[in-house]
Amino acid sequence: MSEELEQILLQLTQPDNAAIQQATAQLKQACKDPAVIPALCAVISSSQNPLIRQTATVTLRLKVKKHWKKINPNDRESLKAVVLQAFMQETDHTVQHALSQLCAVMVKHETPDRWPALLQLLNQATKSTNPHDRQVGLLLLNKVIESNPESFQPHYFQLLQLLSTVLHDHNNPIALYYCILTLTEITAFIGTEEMKQMRSIIPDLIVALKHLIKANEVNFDIKAFFVCFFVNQICSRSKTSSHPKVCLFSQQQATEAMEVFIELMEIEVSVIVPHVAGIVHFCLEVASDTTLSDSLRVKALSCITFLIKLRSKSVLKLKLLTPILKALFPILTAAPPPGEHDPEDEEDGDSDDATDNANPKHCAAQVIDTMALHMPPEKLFHHLTPLTQACLSSEDPYQKKGGLMCLAVLAEGCADHIRTNMLSSVLQTVCRSLSDSSQVVRSAALFALGQFSEHLQPEVSKYCSELMPLLLGYLSSLNEAKVGHVTRAFYALENFMENLGADIEPYLPTLMETMLSALGNTNKLKIKELAVSAIGAIANAAKESLVPYFPPIIESLKGFLIATTEEMRSLQTQSLDTLSVLARTIGKDVFSPLAAECIQLGMNLTDNIDDPDLRRCTYSLYSSVATICPESLTPHLTAITTVMLLALKSTEGITAHLEEDKNFVLLDDNDDDDTDKGAEHLLEDEPEIDILESAGFSVENAYMDEKEDACDALGEIAFSTGAAFQPFLESSFQQVYEMRDFPHEDVRRAALGAMGQFCRAQHKVWTENPSEANHQALLKLLDVVIPCFLEMVRKDSERHVVMGVLESMNSIIKSCKEEVFKNPSYLREICSVIREVLTKKTPCQGGDLDDTDDEDQQAEFDAMLQEFAGEGIPLLASSVPADQFAPFLNDLLPLIMSKTKSSCTVADRSFSIGTIGEILQALVNAPGGRGLAGRLSNRLLPVLVAGVKDSDAEVRNNSVFGLGCLAEAAGPIVVSDYPTMLSVFSNLLAKESDQRVIDNLCAALCRMIMSNIDAVPLKQVVPALVKHLPLKEDMEENKTVFKCLVMLYKHSPDMVVELMKPIVAASSYAAGHKDVDQETQSMLVALIRQFAQNHSADFQAAVGSLPAEQQAKLCAAVSAS
Repeated sequence: MSEELEQILLQLTQPDNAAIQQATAQLKQACKDPAVIPALCAVISSSQNPLIRQTATVTLRLKVKKHWKKINPNDRESLKAVVLQAFMQETDHTVQHALSQLCAVMVKHETPDRWPALLQLLNQATKSTNPHDRQVGLLLLNKVIESNPESFQPHYFQLLQLLSTVLHDHNNPIALYYCILTLTEITAFIGTEEMKQMRSIIPDLIVALKHLIKANEVNFDIKAFFVCFFVNQICSRSKTSSHPKVCLFSQQQATEAMEVFIELMEIEVSVIVPHVAGIVHFCLEVASDTTLSDSLRVKALSCITFLIKLRSKSVLKLKLLTPILKALFPILTAAPPPGEHDPEDEEDGDSDDATDNANPKHCAAQVIDTMALHMPPEKLFHHLTPLTQACLSSEDPYQKKGGLMCLAVLAEGCADHIRTNMLSSVLQTVCRSLSDSSQVVRSAALFALGQFSEHLQPEVSKYCSELMPLLLGYLSSLNEAKVGHVTRAFYALENFMENLGADIEPYLPTLMETMLSALGNTNKLKIKELAVSAIGAIANAAKESLVPYFPPIIESLKGFLIATTEEMRSLQTQSLDTLSVLARTIGKDVFSPLAAECIQLGMNLTDNIDDPDLRRCTYSLYSSVATICPESLTPHLTAITTVMLLALKSTEGITAHLEEDKNFVLLDDNDDDDTDKGAEHLLEDEPEIDILESAGFSVENAYMDEKEDACDALGEIAFSTGAAFQPFLESSFQQVYEMRDFPHEDVRRAALGAMGQFCRAQHKVWTENPSEANHQALLKLLDVVIPCFLEMVRKDSERHVVMGVLESMNSIIKSCKEEVFKNPSYLREICSVIREVLTKKTPCQGGDLDDTDDEDQQAEFDAMLQEFAGEGIPLLASSVPADQFAPFLNDLLPLIMSKTKSSCTVADRSFSIGTIGEILQALVNAPGGRGLAGRLSNRLLPVLVAGVKDSDAEVRNNSVFGLGCLAEAAGPIVVSDYPTMLSVFSNLLAKESDQRVIDNLCAALCRMIMSNIDAVPLKQVVPALVKHLPLKEDMEENKTVFKCLVMLYKHSPDMVVELMKPIVAASSYAAGHKDVDQETQSMLVALIRQFAQNHSADFQAAVGSLPAEQQAKLCAAVSAS
């Protein structure tokens, strides 16, 4: 059979399509014969044609991989011997490579200890004095360890000794390459003893990588080229075609080898901690060398990025920040070759804000972005500012661009620092750059402005009167042929507009004229797409004010939504996105008539068009419509949830990174006889491709985004539709729950958020229909979700995933309250997790214990994570009896109070004092809350009084709120502190200019009065209070103020009647105000009616003193109720 088989394999190598097809069919048939394995072995051992030997080896590997369990033990032993003998005799590298992969497959089934001959061969070859033998031995070692690294663990000590020796073989780059790949493979499995060894070889590893990079000879094998050519020919006829890559240059190998650093950092960062400085300097040297390939320079920058993310304190402690920045700026400001542009400055019509990840300039900016996210801003800006200022003052456009890009990427991570210390100056810099003569500079300025608008809210919106005319004027002056630059202009305008709220109204006519004109007049689809997107941003700000423009908007969108051509797909997708925004913002009365039509549109699109982006947008549309018209979804929930769950289950768009068998697919089809249905059928035990056990996998962004949006939509639809979603809740929950460990963090976060929504949805159903079955369903959900959330906080390494988990857990506690704590262990566990975050003990906080100095300084995102944890404390206080919560609060409170010190950042001081205020507010209605608040008063009062004197208005505001809540929660226990509190308020009122602080001061005085009316000198306090009405900023506190005025009217009517004029004026301002809730409106109206009935003359005089508009508002409010 071997001769016949050799002929078939020879045909496969012929450049003849018909011959290859015929040989493929013959080989499939031959592989059904049990004798094919010894026949293939014979071909491998005896054929004179290396190409046939290589093809036979690949075929045998695929056969062995699928049917190892069917091979009898004697034949297995014989096969092992034949393969090793062939490997030792083989002289062709491509065949040796194939044989090493065959050995790797066999090692998956035969552990090294059951294959002593393999260990003996490895030992001999890797220690050979012949350089080629060492290369081959290390190739085999790498492949078998890559296949089954855990099985070699007993040999790791000797293995590391060997690899340490090989790292000195500087003149043998192939040996170095396989040596480093092997180190990378075993990193995840090394134990404590091996860690010491691994740590000691890091310096040698750096030197070896330097030699590998310098080895610039071309490693090209003409035979390997032809093998790849013929395998490609075969693969091109397969539905799973994937072209093998021929490695031409050692720089490619060096790039792959440098992955060892990222693997070490990710798996066991303590190994590299002593060598951080050496690794950083090496990576900077590589990144700065413009003679090296972009991919190698990018890999070096990626290593630095990863190191900063995990060990930012080490970088600061070792004084590496300055050398890193000095190396980054020449990369960031480098001009492209003459006649070329940076990718983001290309005018090809497809420009986007995201640039090529393989671009060193992009990665240099990414390093600075990572610094901003993981380092204290005070320290970062101290080193960064001189470099940025030098760039911005340069005449070179690429220097200016670099400075602007630096400012742009700092905006997210250092938002508080920029808002507090430098917002005006950086905005002036950006605005000046918009008039620069270089379009490169202007584009960078637009990007920076877009980043500021996204991350520096709400302060940046206060510059609306300066920035909106500037942006509108700039947009109107552009040549639409320069689509890339127009895209940047729209990006800046959109991000700025989206958060303006009512401030956008003066600009609406101009904006809508511009956008509607673009939809109707331009021929460029990209410009139409930008205009449609901008309308969504306008809708987010304008809300109901956009109603007059709604008909022409919908008319324009309809034409795009029903498009059928592929070139219209992107515009169609954006139109769906904007339609979703309109559903949420334009108002229920306006949009509801379109609800059913929108649902049908979405289903028609997903039925007829297979596009993940389009499906993703339909999910968003469904969830938007559900918030205003849930009944329109009810008839279609079966179809809608089916599509979303299929998206979550689907592996479409996921590419598994396997070995060459993913390219050589002759045996992909089931090659068993149809009658072979027995239990031994290997595919029942081992799938051919198991994504989770593959060497790795990647997911196309569109499919990843679809999964993320499907999770978000399922959670929101479940909550909005309530009882109607019950038949789909279990299946949806099960599928979403399976996504909790999805490799991509955005999908993971969305899945965890949806799980929280499912709990809230079930609680809502139980509240509306309080049956025992509904109650048990809620408790069952909580018993799965809460432990899952606690586990994720304690194990997930991504900060924003943990933020999402904490946010979802807070939402569950806020909605479900005491139901969460039916399981008595949850209070202790949740408090424990909060403590772990506040003390920076979770994996996503880095466990960076090598530097404990400067505890008052931390990255803003680390502070934000702690804020999410801290927000849970008041929610716990409002959900369980105070005596039950007191021990946990006593444990957590010092961690919060430690952030009130003057040396802490404004954000920390504001958060901590605000949290104290919210805890006290929660204790007002908690069983036993008064006693607990009283016991805490001596500790909290000095902190809150000091906060009233803070230089920051938000800290003062939160402190005033906290004092008011202390008075309300502790009641008579703090009466003796009233003189101190009133004195503090009196002094503040005399000089305070911030309106929100004044509003909260009024509310705090009201809380003091309602709590202990006899302890307040009403004749002095009430007139001062009323003088500062109406509330202007914090409209929610109108409830407190009017509740107090009602009480005062009952207690001291004469005093209130004397103050009727300002009280009526305040009432007219609050009456009918959109930010004043219905309960407060009712209290207000009841008080006004009492005035009118009991004090008609005084009331008429008070009303008569109001402007006509205020009189009308007051009359309308009274009539409406």
